[in-house]
Amino acid sequence: MQLLKQSLNIDFLGRRNITWIVSAILIVISISSLSMRGLNLGIDFTGGTLVEVGYKQSAELGSIRAALDAASFEDAVVQQFGTAKDVLIRLPAEDSVDAAELSNQVLNALQSTGELSMRRVEFVGPQVGEELRDDGGLAVLYALFGILIYVALRFEYRFSLGSVAALIHDVIITVGFFSVTQASFDLTVLAAVLAVIGYSLNDTIVVFDRIRENFRRMRKATPLEVINGSINQTLTRTLVTSLTTLLVLLALFFVGGEVIHSFALALIVGVIVGTYSSIYIASSMLMVLNVTSEDLIQEEKDTAELDEMP
Repeated sequence: MQLLKQSLNIDFLGRRNITWIVSAILIVISISSLSMRGLNLGIDFTGGTLVEVGYKQSAELGSIRAALDAASFEDAVVQQFGTAKDVLIRLPAEDSVDAAELSNQVLNALQSTGELSMRRVEFVGPQVGEELRDDGGLAVLYALFGILIYVALRFEYRFSLGSVAALIHDVIITVGFFSVTQASFDLTVLAAVLAVIGYSLNDTIVVFDRIRENFRRMRKATPLEVINGSINQTLTRTLVTSLTTLLVLLALFFVGGEVIHSFALALIVGVIVGTYSSIYIASSMLMVLNVTSEDLIQEEKDTAELDEMP
């Protein structure tokens, strides 16, 4: 039986060796950066005080750092926030100093740098930050484990392994991107990583559903033909979903403000990597694991026998 008629006939899996090499390089870079540089954790995880101030003129970061050093805030991290007039100052956690008192000290120290006003102050204790970091890591692991169970119940077990491999691939590369670029990694980014897991899984399931259907319809076709044909049949839906999602995320990234900048960035990277992995990684894993139409026919028979039981 021939593949269903379709306008696209791209040989995706014919390039699988190249894509596996690209993915392997990205994963090695990500893991190496995570082990050597780590993540630029926000105060959500490290604890500390975040002070945002606004100037009436363009802020000079050099003079701000010098003023803070003179006031014994040598470990302060100073960066522009949104515009040239907005400055974000991060201070390490100090148990003995009240957040309100600390913000007043910072404001007094910066009086010589120009006319400014306090925008916001956020404080997270070191113990709370440590708990948030640990709980966030566990949340990712629980999500992956729950997805493994869900996909194992829905698909033949080799499909489950393929989808989980793609999810791990997406998480490592997305988190590795933040390690390489040293962009701030806070709770909003962790939430974005969890959203990426769900997005990537949904995309993979759409492709896997079509592959499973075509394996049962085209029993004389080779696994390579079935998987390639299935990816081509779902490609339009995959690209339309990804592009519309990216349009929204790009709008958030460029005009949504600095508060959700890292969140939008994580989702942009995750959607791109997730779309790529559902086509090349998850589907290629089925070839590696030698999934055939006979496996799915046997699964269908086993399910039918269970349904007939009283």
